Amino acid sequence: MKRIQELSPLIEQSAKTDNIQEMSLIDLHLHTFYSDGTLSPAEVVKRAAERGVKTIAVTDHDGLFGVAEAMKAGEKVGVTVLPGIEFSAGLSTIEIELFESQAAGKDVFAHILGYGIDIGENKINAEIMRIREMREIRNAALLNALNSIGCELLPQDLLFREGQDYVGKPNFAVALKKRGYISELKDAFAEGMFLRHPEVRKVHREKVEAKDAIELILGAGGDAVLAHPLKIGGFKGGPGYFDRLEALLEKLQEYGLSGMECRYSSHTAAQTERLISIAKKRGLAITAGSDFHGPEFDKSLDIGIVGCRSKE
Repeated sequence: MKRIQELSPLIEQSAKTDNIQEMSLIDLHLHTFYSDGTLSPAEVVKRAAERGVKTIAVTDHDGLFGVAEAMKAGEKVGVTVLPGIEFSAGLSTIEIELFESQAAGKDVFAHILGYGIDIGENKINAEIMRIREMREIRNAALLNALNSIGCELLPQDLLFREGQDYVGKPNFAVALKKRGYISELKDAFAEGMFLRHPEVRKVHREKVEAKDAIELILGAGGDAVLAHPLKIGGFKGGPGYFDRLEALLEKLQEYGLSGMECRYSSHTAAQTERLISIAKKRGLAITAGSDFHGPEFDKSLDIGIVGCRSKE
């Protein structure tokens, strides 16, 4: 199996731009219904094959449950599937101060992707089960918060298939739509509304620390990559953002971070170029990901879309 550093030049070579979007034949950030996606692992693989994407990674939140199914499906249709995971990782006080000292007291977190993981490794699986237990506590609190602002949801509203054992915020969005509170899933995340209402945003769940997430990935034989670096939770962009990002990267590299998701579905061309420049300067592998959760969430986003043409 190729390591992330080996895939990095292939990612740069495979990227191509049409009139609007940047496409890649390698998409290393995909979700299935084993976390908060809407498609099965086999359906994700089939969709990738139909779109000409040759290498993918299933990176479900805090879990590895769909990886084996995806790899088996990939063998049948000629799609290489890397075993992956995405951890929502809290940043320590030191890491926050490196990035933005005004963030004290905020729920600040980064997403850490892991690739090439041994999905049977004991330590990472034990941590996955602990995180799942904490998520269940958080979800109960989210339900209570939504009910307190007039959105009447029941636990069964969040379950959409037999055997489902994961509920994330996108699942809440689907439930809100089914109940008629919103017309589009994106409305659930409108500023000040529903899942971004002040009462709801008070609910946080315990996260694995970034240092620990990277160590878990390395301990399972994988490579650790910073996901969508322009969407670090709790921070705003603006002047000096990339300088602060580099300070954070330096600390994460000390822990063993080996790559950064430079090509990402919402990145402009200018942002992509700047991130690639930083990655090359720091010796980080360049990765590409759409962060596709399913066609219901964003009709303009699909597997293989890793950026947009805009220079803004």
